[in-house]
Amino acid sequence: MSMLQTSILLSALFAGIVATLVTIAIERFGGRTGGVLATIPTTIVPAALGMYSISSETEFAQSMSIVPFGMMVNAIFLLVWIHAPQRWGLSLFGTTVLSLLVWTLIGSVGLVTSSQIQSSGFDAFAYALSGLGLLIALGIWATWTSRPAPKGHRSVRPMVLVLRGSAAAIAIGVAVWLSGLSYPFISGLISTFPAIFLTSMIALWLAQGQDVPQGAAGPMMLGGASVGVFAVLAIVLFPTFGPIAGSIITWLLSIICWTIPAYFYLQWRQSLTSLDQRSEAGTSTISN
Repeated sequence: MSMLQTSILLSALFAGIVATLVTIAIERFGGRTGGVLATIPTTIVPAALGMYSISSETEFAQSMSIVPFGMMVNAIFLLVWIHAPQRWGLSLFGTTVLSLLVWTLIGSVGLVTSSQIQSSGFDAFAYALSGLGLLIALGIWATWTSRPAPKGHRSVRPMVLVLRGSAAAIAIGVAVWLSGLSYPFISGLISTFPAIFLTSMIALWLAQGQDVPQGAAGPMMLGGASVGVFAVLAIVLFPTFGPIAGSIITWLLSIICWTIPAYFYLQWRQSLTSLDQRSEAGTSTISN
């Protein structure tokens, strides 16, 4: 078996296993905590390892540079799940179709734009940083007003978990394969395909109703920036420390620098929202 085939299989297998844990985390810990835990860098780790092992450092940097943008497209994808059912009365099927159309349209435009910008000489690391800044701003905006994020009361069926893991495995396998064919921008974008987000939203909606996935969508948008942080750091740390040590250091730093602060930020916003609600309730009682 060639190095490319080994990288594809190992990356896809690991991604599929990790992906099956996301819905369980959201159901057990609630949308706020579970949404953040579900978006720590997971599938990007085997994807980055696979890409680094079969591409040049320049191509690897290009692949990673588009990851923050890809996660920003995923955040917009999740915005559809938050607003479309209420504003337009869309069903699960309608919301799924619309979210995928939005991802495809914005992702395609961004892919062409990204390749043109970097082909003109714009540094991959700088491009990744700019995309990360926009991703963080969007995540903070989406979670500034805290939404109810209930826990699930019924477990997701095993078949749905299998389908979700398979979808993530296919997405990561294709990303590594495209990287091996020297399509760094496409492989970077495909590595962020919202297989986990999509299957999580569908599985939770079917099992728990639409409130649970909608409550988790905002925290997932904010938490997903950790993947962008991982990609930015990987551009520097993989060549410096090698793929194995580099991936470990990058993964730890992305959690310390983003996932943990994002969790406390969400707790802070929730506490302020609860305080405002209690104040409004007290004012209403006095006026009555």
